[in-house]
Amino acid sequence: MTATATTDVRTLDVPGARLTYEVRGAGPVLVLVGSPMGADAFAAAADLLADARTVVTLDPRGTGRSTVDDPAQDSTPELRADDVAAVLDALGARTADVLGSSGGAVTALALAQGHPGRVGTLVAHEPPLLDLLPDAAAHHARTALVVETFRAHGAAAAWGAFMGAAGWDDDAAGPPATGDDEQLEREGARFFLHELTWTTTWVPDVAAVRAGAGRVVVGLGVDSGALETAATSAALADRLGVPLTAFPGEHTGFLEQPEAFTDRLRAVLASD
Repeated sequence: MTATATTDVRTLDVPGARLTYEVRGAGPVLVLVGSPMGADAFAAAADLLADARTVVTLDPRGTGRSTVDDPAQDSTPELRADDVAAVLDALGARTADVLGSSGGAVTALALAQGHPGRVGTLVAHEPPLLDLLPDAAAHHARTALVVETFRAHGAAAAWGAFMGAAGWDDDAAGPPATGDDEQLEREGARFFLHELTWTTTWVPDVAAVRAGAGRVVVGLGVDSGALETAATSAALADRLGVPLTAFPGEHTGFLEQPEAFTDRLRAVLASD
């Protein structure tokens, strides 16, 4: 096990928000981004990768330590992509390799599409792009029920409904760990009311994504076959004309199996 890397915690003011991001290591820049997951979810992976990379992780606006001026502002993939581009600007990095997972994969695709030339290798790990599915309407209806569950019953119930809609057998994983119920409800409101629908209804411009990134890889966990994101990942890979690339674990393999996951990511990045 690699020793924990030194973490430099920084803040950056962007239009409408104040971002908190973390920098580890030295070398070519690699961004690890999630949504709604923040920097903490990638900490173990970032420590392991920092021996050969400048690894950047961040809390998306309105999540964790990153604040927003207007809590009712919608968190679109384009807006989150602008935030990642602003962090790269603050680092003086013209380009970076980017691993985006879940909603963060949608952020990464929007970064390549909207900020061409800023992404070298883009690894889109299990993006929940529901509009790419032939039965998209049914999936969107389930998402709408999740949002209504939040409105009626709060964040814990909504996370249970979300897990079921995404394909897990039950909601045993429960809501994300937070410091208190108030934080759970606040971040739940951000995700369920202002982020989830915008993320799952986003449709990439395939030609623009291809042109905007040096290379695009679509990743799928080897244990994710029963999940909604297995179908969306396959659909994206088909549209891009690239094979699916297997990663260890399930949807959050980087959190559950960080050593195996980062070994695979290193190999993928080195294969360019």
